[in-house]
Order: sequence, then C-alpha cells, then structure tokens
Amino acid sequence: MSVKTKSILLILLLLVVDQVSKFYIKLNFALGDEVEVFSWFKIYFVENKGMAFGMEIIGKLFLTLFRIVAVVFLSVVIHRMIKRQIRPGFIFAVSVLLAGAAGNIVDSIFYGVIFSESTPYQVATLFPAGGGYAPIFYGKVVDMFFFPIITNSAGETVFFKYIFNVADSCVTVSVFIILLFFRKELNQVLESKKNKEAILENDSKK
Repeated sequence: MSVKTKSILLILLLLVVDQVSKFYIKLNFALGDEVEVFSWFKIYFVENKGMAFGMEIIGKLFLTLFRIVAVVFLSVVIHRMIKRQIRPGFIFAVSVLLAGAAGNIVDSIFYGVIFSESTPYQVATLFPAGGGYAPIFYGKVVDMFFFPIITNSAGETVFFKYIFNVADSCVTVSVFIILLFFRKELNQVLESKKNKEAILENDSKK
C-alpha cells in the first residue's frame, strides 16, 4: 500500500471517528448533559459557536472559510511531500492535522442545516421537518471530552477546563508530534517554500 493511500485512509478514518462521535452526542444528549466515565474524565455535551472576536456573522463565516483554505493548503503540502518522498511519519502527522482541521469544518458548514437546535431540555433531531437551526456555514461545533483532572474543595475544575472533540485532539496531537519528532522535515518543507518564493521573486525582477 502506497504512502498516498495510507495517508488518505488515515484522514478518512479520523474523519469518520470524529463525525460518528459527534452524531452520537448530538442525537442522544441534551445540551449540558454529562456522563462520568471516571472522576477525571467525563462526556459533557457543549457546542462551540466558533466565532471570532464575538462577531456572530462575519467572524463565524471568516473562521469557516479560513479553515477551508487551511485544509486545501495542507492537502497541497501533503501531495508535494509525497512526490518528494519525505519521511512517511511526517506525512502521516500532517495528515492527522488535516483530518482535525477538516472535522470541525463539517460541523460549521452542515450541522446547522441537518440538525434541529440542541437545548438543555431537548435532544436534537436529524433532518427536522421545519429545517435546521442555522443557515449553511453557520453550524455550531460539537464538543464532548472533558478532563477535570484537578478540582478544588468546591468541586470547581482547576485543571483541565477545556472541552474538546476528536478533531481538536487530532490537531493538538499532530502539532506536538511534528514539533517533537519531525522538526528537521518541517524545516526542510519551510526552507523549500522560501527558496521557491525567492526564485519567483528573482524571475519577476528580470
């Protein structure tokens, strides 16, 4: 099996896991519902509007479009790395990063159209008769993993407060892997980009 095929399969697998987990939460949990797996790990349903600087319309659309551009860029980078026969581990790490970026795009683009609103009192339905809760591109991102590892005497979480999903995990893990194990390959890719930009700049001056 080629590196390209493995990369595509890895991206698709992570996307499926991300979306299956989100669909399950969306269709079985009311907003704010939680299940305690361990004292330090809970499944806790929240939705992230993904808005930039509090701008509900322009900020949300900009963020979604930015994510799409990032996914296209990463796809091109992976394609070029495969052609250059870069170390497979680095290609797979970037593939995980792409999958994470793409996972939340699906929520933002489609969830507002295909789901009804999740509330603290009602579980969402798929393809509701009255239409979804938001126009295309304005869906909310589903988050569910909560690790209240350290709490104080009042039961308030001191560490770790963030609630995230599979896609977020892919982005975080891939960045750590790249920085820890593939700095050389990352520098090569960045250096190659700088060289190409320098060549194009010199050609334009001729």
